[in-house]
Amino acid sequence: MSQPLIQLTSNAARRVAWIAERQHKPAILRLAVDGGGCAGFTYKFELADSAHSDDAIAETDGVTLVVDPVSLDLVKGSAVDFVEDLGGAAFKVTNPNAASGCGCGSSFSV
Repeated sequence: MSQPLIQLTSNAARRVAWIAERQHKPAILRLAVDGGGCAGFTYKFELADSAHSDDAIAETDGVTLVVDPVSLDLVKGSAVDFVEDLGGAAFKVTNPNAASGCGCGSSFSV
């Protein structure tokens, strides 16, 4: 069986559903990659109204994760999780394509 293009953990799905319910939006999380950040690229998350026809889509527990084709090249094989620790709570991408990251956890290089 081949590796999925992108994954959304159950923990992240629960958090997206919780946020979407409070904002009266669909439970669709869009992950995009922008240039910038302290390591070259940065992850950007937002609630989306719908998926685009060329998006990669992953579904977990009724929640949808969508990624555009350009960003997918940089995050293929990744998992999106929601992590809470002493430093706060945030969505975290475990990206096998990242050559290095930074202390903030939201920036990476390839």
